Amino acid sequence: MLNVAMLSKWHVHAEGYANHLQSLGNVNITAVWDEIADRGSAWASQLGAAYESDLDALLKRSDVDAVVVDAPTSMHADVMIAAANAGKHIFTEKAMALTVAECDRISEAVRRAGVKFCISFPARTRPPQLLAKQLLDEGLLGAVTLLRIRNGHDGALNNWLPEYWYDEKQAGGGAMMDLGCHPMYLASWLLGQPKRITSMFSHFTGRAVEDNAQCSIEFANNAVALLETSLVTYQTPSAFELYGTEGTLIASGENVRFISKHADSRLPGWISLRLPEAQPLPLTQWVDGILNDGPMPFGLEDGTKLTELLEAAYIAHRERRTVEFKQPGGN
Repeated sequence: MLNVAMLSKWHVHAEGYANHLQSLGNVNITAVWDEIADRGSAWASQLGAAYESDLDALLKRSDVDAVVVDAPTSMHADVMIAAANAGKHIFTEKAMALTVAECDRISEAVRRAGVKFCISFPARTRPPQLLAKQLLDEGLLGAVTLLRIRNGHDGALNNWLPEYWYDEKQAGGGAMMDLGCHPMYLASWLLGQPKRITSMFSHFTGRAVEDNAQCSIEFANNAVALLETSLVTYQTPSAFELYGTEGTLIASGENVRFISKHADSRLPGWISLRLPEAQPLPLTQWVDGILNDGPMPFGLEDGTKLTELLEAAYIAHRERRTVEFKQPGGN
């Protein structure tokens, strides 16, 4: 049995994570900390857990083996470093931190402590994206020329997100820092080393952070990714399009179409493929990895690569320029 503490209810996914943990049957939620005492205390009562107003006191508890971090993104580095130093395994909501420098500090603490770390990258567990990775690895698309991913909803348009979601000091950004994480980490996973990035962010509802955003990224393999996200679009179908010199994959939801010069088909044209099985959610994999001493999915390097893209995207937006990434082995 794994004893877990929930570190803040700030993030909109926090309650869902707690519910999921309680459904697994091998997890006890034993304690809660929150930077807002009233919110944390009420949530602890709801969960049947102890509330600790002092984070250090919570991390000293013998009935806490691991923590789920849903604090404001701006607090991630301090919270996770404290947890690692206390010997607690860590699951964190994306983004890992606001800067690569903060990610490096977290990574150093986690490695020094020898605890297990996982970041929430659910799109990497879904069948269409797993299929895309499989097709790339098998060479059925040839060289990738273009990746386009769209992810959006109407949370800012219809005001169903909490108002603090638009506080840059807490969240670090708007649509791209929130929903945009998913296209960002998928692009990093599929295309590798980024070369340069541009951004176009807009403020449709007049809030302090962007609610409609697009980034264009060129990768070292010459592929281009167009990553689109929005908090102001109505009934937005997800879009995932991967174009190569020898094949194309287009997915919307679970509907997938594929064509390749290498495909084994009696008739030329678009074909349907059997999708891979979905992998367990990252939170489930984290729990299983701790209890069974297994490998962790979506680790420190993955989280740092996401933050590298996000940090550069916001610099490109603020400074209205193309940001170049330092290349391995470069000056």
